[in-house]
Amino acid sequence: MKRSPATAVRSTGAPPFASPQRFRVLLAISGFAIVVIAVASVSIGAVTIGLGDIWGSVAQHLGMAGTHTSTPVNDQIVWQVRVPRTILAIVVGAGLAIAGVVIQVVVRNPLGDPYLIGIVPGASLGAVIVIVFGAGVLGGVSLSAAAFIGGLLAFALVFVLARRGGQWPPTRLVLAGVAVGYLVSSFTFFFQTIATPNQSQRVLFWSLGSIAGASWASLLLPAVVTAAATTWLMWNSARLNALASGTDLGYSLGIDVARFQLTLMVVVSVLTGVIVAEVGGIGFVGLVIPHIARLLVGADHRRVVVTATLLGACFLPLSDIAARVLRAPAELPIGVVTSAIGAPFFLYLLVSSGRTARAR
Repeated sequence: MKRSPATAVRSTGAPPFASPQRFRVLLAISGFAIVVIAVASVSIGAVTIGLGDIWGSVAQHLGMAGTHTSTPVNDQIVWQVRVPRTILAIVVGAGLAIAGVVIQVVVRNPLGDPYLIGIVPGASLGAVIVIVFGAGVLGGVSLSAAAFIGGLLAFALVFVLARRGGQWPPTRLVLAGVAVGYLVSSFTFFFQTIATPNQSQRVLFWSLGSIAGASWASLLLPAVVTAAATTWLMWNSARLNALASGTDLGYSLGIDVARFQLTLMVVVSVLTGVIVAEVGGIGFVGLVIPHIARLLVGADHRRVVVTATLLGACFLPLSDIAARVLRAPAELPIGVVTSAIGAPFFLYLLVSSGRTARAR
């Protein structure tokens, strides 16, 4: 009998939030956590500002009547720096998380993330060229534009090399992505060797990622692209289930697998390129968050996409708070924090999966 894509999900036991009732509880908890973390992010910063000034400024800009108003300097810090920074962290966390979900489905590899398909190495090369040689060498484009172009060009090369028989087999995608990533990184490392100390510091900070440059203007494009990509993936989550179970099953369910693969890769490349161009190479979000989502809700991507989006929106602003606090008043690149949290967690997953395999 012909199965629907919605039922084409591998059995993974009984995750703690697999039932509809518990899944709704998870959504409520995640939504509440995002609000709490956002409030903390706006309230914490290198400059000490009273809570009355902070939320008086926010209320004033939101058109809410209030008796407490903020000073012009504090208002500038709160509304032009902290609020867009917090929102950008939420958007970037959500975007990188769902990018990781999609890449892991397409390559059918638990190590799938934006680094694996060449986007981040390509973006790093574009950024390094502008930092070391100046914008004039690329026709006057900005650093963000150069990073975006570099990421898409590197992915296009992976896309061409991995194609076989009108499809993109997962193994070829992984091998092509790794090869292109190392090739592009070799140029990046070479340019770093001829950079000045100040340029090398900028390259290092960019490659590890930072939300510090957030503004209302820089927030618009990542927010629109992330919202559009998330909505489209939620709409197509049943087809993601089929693709995750294998291309043969996808074809048996009437899905044009090659076209769907192509669409997924275009969506994730544009999404990741926009994000990385704005905030740099933030690692481990797209790698770890999808695994946590599947541990909580199972393999059904109708739930995984939503859960990963919410978890990413919690994780990155929380990491950004840590990046601001750990060496205050100096600030760590946010990638240092995400790697410090993500790597031990991934090792834990590795050890626990090994124990589960032995128990079976």
